[in-house]
Amino acid sequence: MLTMYTTSWCGYCVRLKRQLDREGLEYKVVDIEREPAAEQYVKSVNGGNATVPTVVFPDGSALTNPSLKQITEKVTSAA
Repeated sequence: MLTMYTTSWCGYCVRLKRQLDREGLEYKVVDIEREPAAEQYVKSVNGGNATVPTVVFPDGSALTNPSLKQITEKVTSAA
């Protein structure tokens, strides 16, 4: 399952969630403003920046502000 690191006010996150829902892709949402450890993780994979959405894949790799196409290609290639 995908994990999407997000904030409540991120418009890019809202859009990506809608796209993932439409495609039927399952994901877990983690709000980095509510979970300090999550914010630190996001910073660790984004050069010190708390950039969202950051999507983490089951293999542990992460993409920052990915397109739906990037996500579906990665999910498909891992299957």
